Amino acid sequence: MTYSFSPATSKLAVSLSGSIATVAIDNVPKHNAVDLEMWKAFPSLMEALDRDAAVRVIVLRGAGQASFASGADIAEFATVRANAEGGRLYEAANEAAFWAVAHCSKPVIAMIRGFCLGGGFGLALSCDLRVASETAIFGIPAARLGVGYPPGAMKLVTAAVGAPAAKDLFFTARRLGAQEAHRLSVVQRLVPDGELEAVTQALAESIAENAPLTIRAAKAAIDDAVGVGHPNADPLALADLCFDSMDAVEGREAFLQKRRPAFSGR
Repeated sequence: MTYSFSPATSKLAVSLSGSIATVAIDNVPKHNAVDLEMWKAFPSLMEALDRDAAVRVIVLRGAGQASFASGADIAEFATVRANAEGGRLYEAANEAAFWAVAHCSKPVIAMIRGFCLGGGFGLALSCDLRVASETAIFGIPAARLGVGYPPGAMKLVTAAVGAPAAKDLFFTARRLGAQEAHRLSVVQRLVPDGELEAVTQALAESIAENAPLTIRAAKAAIDDAVGVGHPNADPLALADLCFDSMDAVEGREAFLQKRRPAFSGR
């Protein structure tokens, strides 16, 4: 069903199925290129999904069957990014979108087919996990376009793939096939194109069944360990909340009774 929150742009489509929200980057005529209006819409959208107790997992994907996101809309480069001032404002919107995805307290899974390039690749690397089709293509062509990349976004890229791989991606501006992306741990699950949606859905469902407070605490601690944690998230305090929760009682009782736990997130 369509989600009750309406993004500030028609090019981000949101739907909800059970406890799984799907955000589709919807600019199909341009291989789901992301324009400035879309970048600016991400923070409020992710905040709304983060606040909604009904949502436990978020899937970010490209609309249609062709591409995840081909990058920033290059048609805007000659206007909104025509000089250093415009470039900085654009980069600020880029970076805010990346951090909004990365700092969501709930797991965010990127479902990737086709092109995953430039800013689209940045969005994917801001997610917690990436599931990709065997035909997916990755790359960051900034060095071929002569544009800078936001330092904060660079931090997210480096946290995801490591410094040497990040330098390789940026220095060469080359494209990676899905197999190499998998070897570099850019992608956690690599599947045939026809299985992509089913595998992503199954992964999201398996995560949604687990204890939300535990997952939130784990995400905060892991992100903090690699230097991309939310400045207002205290991993130790979040871990302590788990021990005092109803879910901790439910987990113990379910284990002793040899049944599947039903976690409430409280």
